[in-house]
Amino acid sequence: MDLITEINKNMIKKEVRAFLDIYGFEGLKQAMDNYSNLQQLYLCRTKNATSKICICEINYLQICGHLITIYTTDGCYHKYGSLKTELESLSQYGFVRCTQSHLVPLTKIRSIAYDCITLLDDTTLPLSKRYSSQVLLSFKIYEKRNSHLK
Repeated sequence: MDLITEINKNMIKKEVRAFLDIYGFEGLKQAMDNYSNLQQLYLCRTKNATSKICICEINYLQICGHLITIYTTDGCYHKYGSLKTELESLSQYGFVRCTQSHLVPLTKIRSIAYDCITLLDDTTLPLSKRYSSQVLLSFKIYEKRNSHLK
């Protein structure tokens, strides 16, 4: 083994130990999950095209009729479908339903009020009574899990 490889291994060990000392094993697991989630892609399929969207770039989804609009940091995408189907595939990435016509990722929520959600980009979405308890509970769990990473 050459000297450079040995130095790199020692540096990595040192960094991992320092991280574990600060954040613990749960923090390391959460950091790895977050990194993994950043790599995930959402496929927006239409009749004529398929677009790949990084899940971490999705701000929220909105449906009107069967037309779903995906709002991202780079613009909007459109597809046909149902929010139920979209929630089934996106819930594993922290998406929750906040109204009959909106899905939002917990990672993009800045604050939750009585009847609305404010996103990190200052977008305000409605929050219905029907979904408010689930959104609040999910957000509380998300914040608790990630409080040590801030």
